[in-house]
Amino acid sequence: MSGTNFLQSWLLTGLFVCFLTAPILLPVLMSFSDSAILAFPPNGFSLRWYEKILGDGEFLASLWLSVKLGLMTTLISLLFGTAAALGLRRMPGVYGSPVRILLMSPMVMPTLVTGIALLQFFNRMNSNAAFTHLLIGHVVVTVPYVVRTVTASIQQMVPGIEDAARTLGANPLSCFWYITLPQIKPGILVGGIFVFILSFDNYPVSMWLADAQNMPLPLTAYRYIQRFFDPTVAAISTVMIVISLIAVVAMERVAGLQNAWSR
Repeated sequence: MSGTNFLQSWLLTGLFVCFLTAPILLPVLMSFSDSAILAFPPNGFSLRWYEKILGDGEFLASLWLSVKLGLMTTLISLLFGTAAALGLRRMPGVYGSPVRILLMSPMVMPTLVTGIALLQFFNRMNSNAAFTHLLIGHVVVTVPYVVRTVTASIQQMVPGIEDAARTLGANPLSCFWYITLPQIKPGILVGGIFVFILSFDNYPVSMWLADAQNMPLPLTAYRYIQRFFDPTVAAISTVMIVISLIAVVAMERVAGLQNAWSR
């Protein structure tokens, strides 16, 4: 009976994984189609759609913009989000709760509404710095994820270890670097992964804050769909999927995400 239950668990898990990955695999398969229209199953095999996007200056500029925007958003969100989570830890409950609700509000607020609000704000400020607007908008909607993941790591810290270090003569900077940071590292790493992927794939905020010279990749893909309906769209989607996967694998390899969680 136990063997049967084990087999059923694996079967259900496999079906669930297939259900989740099918929407991702479909555009990947269609991107290699030799047909001139977007259709499934793919007809033949061809790499010409990848050759097309790699030779398109507009696509490459949008790709580089999205990568640069994602990296800068990740860095700023990690700094602000980690500092906010550490500050909330020491803030009394009567003050901490309202501040925590305020920090987490972009997570529950529809990003479309956030984008419109930021657009109106920047218009009132008479600001035309589109890249700065995009960066601020992405940071606003991604900081709550860092606060959430770092807070989860803080709650798993060994109680009293920081006080013990301070009692033994460690200054605040040394205490943070050698005691606090290693313990909250998993939350920082996971938050960084979430932030980069959310920023790289963000459309609702970017659509309101971008301009003709600062067009992130999701907007470029959407504009292309409005004009054409060929496997180029699937190729662009595949590139976005691959970059997101590379971000996760690179974070795990370079920063030791798996080892961090096992500590």
